Amino acid sequence: MADVKLTKQDRFSVAWRHQFLQGSWNYERMQNGGWCYAIIPAIKRLYPNKEDQKAALKRHLEFYNTHPYVSAPVMGVTLALEEERANGAPVDDTTIQGVKVGMMGPLAGVGDPVFWFTARPILGALGASMAMSGSIAGPIIFFVVWNLMRFAFLYYTQEFGYKVGTEITKDLSGGLLGKVTQGASILGMFIIGSLVQRWVSISFTPVVSTVKQQAGAYIDWAKLPAGTKGIQEALIQYNALGGNGLSQDKVTTLQQNLNQLIPGLAAVLLTLLCCRLLKKNVSPIVIIIALFVVGVIGRFFGFM
Repeated sequence: MADVKLTKQDRFSVAWRHQFLQGSWNYERMQNGGWCYAIIPAIKRLYPNKEDQKAALKRHLEFYNTHPYVSAPVMGVTLALEEERANGAPVDDTTIQGVKVGMMGPLAGVGDPVFWFTARPILGALGASMAMSGSIAGPIIFFVVWNLMRFAFLYYTQEFGYKVGTEITKDLSGGLLGKVTQGASILGMFIIGSLVQRWVSISFTPVVSTVKQQAGAYIDWAKLPAGTKGIQEALIQYNALGGNGLSQDKVTTLQQNLNQLIPGLAAVLLTLLCCRLLKKNVSPIVIIIALFVVGVIGRFFGFM
């Protein structure tokens, strides 16, 4: 009897279904329903007998939970084990479940820093920036690129797991996943830090000084021509003065002094404060409400 093999179409069908891993999430066995749904095409190919199919699906209804994207290599290894079992290898239920449980824990710690804290914020910031400038391409690019990247990762890491089989489990204790997690975390923090200046805006409005400017350092509105020529001349002078000179009095605010010292200092300090509060297990809702209240009070009393 010839060995039964999973075709490329079978594995693609599994990868496609694997996208819906959390579609029937439950509190008792978590992702087991989605996992079982995903592996059905492979089970049908490997076990023609209905009773064998039922037994295979039953063993895959055990507890399973990991990050939905890094679950793909676990599925790949499981497919390889099921294929070996279907061809007579001594692979029992305990071995298959043991491999799944042994892999899902270490891999779960990789998914968050790589996808939620790095890839998605980068694409989201790109799409949001384009959308804010009025381009509809922003959300479209985010949706298309994110889903292409997500499914490509699911498919190719499943193929990797299938080809290397149980050998992949040796890497889980070799420090490779730890290095990937650390690197992704550093990259994610770098990207988030670079976005602080763009997304966090604070302006302290108290006036530090008011200085009378000499003639030529400001726009003398009384001497401008009438009509559109006057408007044109005012714009020319405004640009020549570097965006200043609207009045004879040069007003310097606290925020302008801070910007000359270290641009974006207040935004960085506020971000670090929020991170500190989150680390202290302060609810994000409480932080948002506190920022709202401080902003309203600051606006009312005129210091922000």
